Amino acid sequence: MVMKKCISILIVLLTIIACSSASQNIASTDTASSSASNKKISDTVRIANDSLEYEVIIIDNGFSNWLVSRAYPRNYHSLEYLENKNKLYVTEWNNRVLQPQRYNPNLYEMSIDYRPDIHYGYEVNYLIYNYMIYFQNTYKQKLWGYVPSR
Repeated sequence: MVMKKCISILIVLLTIIACSSASQNIASTDTASSSASNKKISDTVRIANDSLEYEVIIIDNGFSNWLVSRAYPRNYHSLEYLENKNKLYVTEWNNRVLQPQRYNPNLYEMSIDYRPDIHYGYEVNYLIYNYMIYFQNTYKQKLWGYVPSR
């Protein structure tokens, strides 16, 4: 079970890393989010824009269900809020990747290359943020600050 979760997290991290090498020419967050598509296939959530400048795939048993039933609705938080939280969560995540003797290496397998100079758009930031909340609540981890238990 833990190995399945770790593989899922690995896929998410690899996808985010692939996203970081994308072009920085996304005109605005509105354009990026309006061209984004969200497809749910069982426990898989995929977000991509038409030109595939970024793509996030989250495969984790229960995340899709949690996202629909427990996450705050889209536009509850501002894009700026999500970006700020994601920077904090990703920074702590990456610190834990570098300390496998202290933190479970099965949970923190790879670092995430989340770059503040890239405008990923609302949908990508929304899903990364909510995955981080889901991850912290599911695995009883605290990456940074207050974690909603919603």
